[in-house]
Amino acid sequence: MKSEIIETLSNFITSQILKQTKRIISPDEPLISNGLVDSFSLVDLSLFIEKTYKVYIDNTELNRETFDSLSQLADLIQTRL
Repeated sequence: MKSEIIETLSNFITSQILKQTKRIISPDEPLISNGLVDSFSLVDLSLFIEKTYKVYIDNTELNRETFDSLSQLADLIQTRL
């Protein structure tokens, strides 16, 4: 399940945010601290997660501690499913 979530999130980020469909994002690659996802994209990503997985993301969770890797995001989603 976690690998499927990571793949879905990676596909969304590469196609919708980065506009680089051939880009590969590793599960532990920093998203925010490496500049792949900025503050505007972070909101889009959280809305995608809420819509896709029907989980609530609080605004206070939109930070590096929660959203800085695909693996972190997948863990967060899994705990809320």
